[in-house]
Amino acid sequence: MSAADETADRAAGEEQPWDEVTPEAAKKLLVAAVEAFAERGYHATTTRDIAGRAGMSPAALYIHYKTKEELLHRISRIGHDKALEILNAAYDGAGTPTERLADAVRSFVRWHAGRYTTARVVQYELDALSDTHRTEILGLRRQSDAVVRRILNEGVEAGEFEVPDVPGTTVAVLSLCIDVARWFNTQGRRTPDEVGALYADLVLRMVSAQKK
Repeated sequence: MSAADETADRAAGEEQPWDEVTPEAAKKLLVAAVEAFAERGYHATTTRDIAGRAGMSPAALYIHYKTKEELLHRISRIGHDKALEILNAAYDGAGTPTERLADAVRSFVRWHAGRYTTARVVQYELDALSDTHRTEILGLRRQSDAVVRRILNEGVEAGEFEVPDVPGTTVAVLSLCIDVARWFNTQGRRTPDEVGALYADLVLRMVSAQKK
């Protein structure tokens, strides 16, 4: 599934990462950048590559984005905002810590599988960002970490989880979820929903969840 396919393939009720990008020309360039970065890597991709994929001239790109790095930052910011939104929604939802952790993992994995082209760029091109932009994105990642950590702590306090090392387990849970973007493809045996359900079960086993 290409980034363009991801944009066209609207899962039930799910907003796409690029809905907020306007005008349409800027969105086309951003989608083209995602595809190019995912296929070739940030450093091997030129602005001419991106413009060509979008059916535009290189000069047209600079009307909307001053640099290639600005494009990557925009992609990364939108993706990390979406990740944090997914986790916060699960945290704020009704239910026990066990139910909310399962929902967080299921939704987070589903996004990384269903939007794996985008997720690969969002999660694995951080080192290409400028120092300022990297600091900004790392701040968002710390917020995501904090949400999962709160769920785990609440589960431990409620007697639902057995987690001797909450910070380490938080890193393990998020790493497990994020890595789905690296290997997932549409030719596999499982759908994004199925992978999400599988990973939710695995994480609950990881924390020795006891249903109340």
